[in-house]
Amino acid sequence: MNLKKPIDVLLAESAESGEGTLKRTLNNKSLVALGIGAIIGAGLFSLTGIAAADHAGPAVTLSFVLAAVGCAFAGLCYAEFASMIPVAGSAYTYSYATMGEFMAWIIGWDLVLEYALGAATVGVSWSGYFNKLLHEFGVEMPLYLTKSFAEVDGGGINLPAIVIVSLLSLLLLRGTKESANLNNFLVVIKVAVVILFIALGWKFINPANHTPYIPANTGVYGEFGISGIASGAALVFFAFIGFDAVSTAAQEAKNPQKGMPIGILGSLAVCTILYVLFAHVMTGLVPFEIFKGDASPAATAFKVTGYGWLQMGLIIAILAGYTSVILVMLMGQSRVFYTMSKDGLLPKFFGSIHAKYRTPWKTNLFFMVFVSLFAGFVPVTDLGHMVSIGTLLAFSLVCIGVMILRKTDPNRDRPFKTPFVPFVPILGIIVCFYLMYSLPIEAWVRLAIWMALGVAIYFFYGKKNSVLGRKNQQQ
Repeated sequence: MNLKKPIDVLLAESAESGEGTLKRTLNNKSLVALGIGAIIGAGLFSLTGIAAADHAGPAVTLSFVLAAVGCAFAGLCYAEFASMIPVAGSAYTYSYATMGEFMAWIIGWDLVLEYALGAATVGVSWSGYFNKLLHEFGVEMPLYLTKSFAEVDGGGINLPAIVIVSLLSLLLLRGTKESANLNNFLVVIKVAVVILFIALGWKFINPANHTPYIPANTGVYGEFGISGIASGAALVFFAFIGFDAVSTAAQEAKNPQKGMPIGILGSLAVCTILYVLFAHVMTGLVPFEIFKGDASPAATAFKVTGYGWLQMGLIIAILAGYTSVILVMLMGQSRVFYTMSKDGLLPKFFGSIHAKYRTPWKTNLFFMVFVSLFAGFVPVTDLGHMVSIGTLLAFSLVCIGVMILRKTDPNRDRPFKTPFVPFVPILGIIVCFYLMYSLPIEAWVRLAIWMALGVAIYFFYGKKNSVLGRKNQQQ
């Protein structure tokens, strides 16, 4: 039997307060900052150059717009669910209410790919830029302390990646408000540097570098043309991953019915504007061909301005960006597992709330170890594809869920309604599956293996211990 969790039960759970529950401390501004914190990171500072050099040229700005439109379809669906069912758990919770327990488990297990492995991947990138910052101060760490076991002869450990993951996990254990305050600070730093890059670089734009704005598809440098813009969108789409993490904090929002849509759609809007302006300036400073194979295209472009002092600022901004992404990903993952544990699908260990800090502290500690192991000992380049495919699957299921619930529960109060249903959800599904299709076959194989493991755990543990299942048997 495919058990569904009644929305009234979910709402009753979200209204609980006191010991053993999450504390509502996040206002609307904090929710927008949470979204921006999760979104602005590696995508802006590195993917922009790759997409321009290999696919779209100066028209990478249009790639960002196209990707943002695709994200907006899913974001609108997330906003409806998050305002209607303000419970921690994000897509897992929404799937439980619309498609049943098994699909909820699948999506909850899938979210580990997005949040936990995403945090590990960004942790390794953080380590790389941290070492660049040390280099600027004349400090060089031994290679075996900055690379994973497989990347160094004789073995190694990525110590900076482990340290940053551990520190942020311990901060999350201390409290959501404290974590949000740090995230707000980091968001201010990286947004300030992005705006500074745009403002100072704008007067150095060479119009010749934007001509032609959409390079012809000659095959000399890459794909280009209209198809190049689409391929660029598939690449920079992953620069938007993270806005859905806002929905995992629904149970800690002061006014989730209003705050969730503002947090999700507001962070998407802010980041889209910054991305387009940033890309326009970057491709205007130097010819886009220069970004071919460049891991730090923003720094390369900014050299022509003469503001060399901002190079250090860029590195600091990137570190701030990565730090906030790791923080929000770790927070999102812990809230998903907390919710799954409360439903009985995972051991009670993951649902334990700290008596003083009111956080799922044991889950925080578990993922501190889990994510640190990946970040410290495993080359996570290929895991980036797993993060992407897991995220796109989650987006698709949320879009499907909105259409199902409009049919099965049309009279339910919806503080925010996705417009033009079913067209918006269908377009969201099409975009997500197109982008999933564009990923390499290895990503699909790894997804299949991961999901097979998850299905086994569900039937051996989750189904037997399901709170909803036991209640159903007693009736």
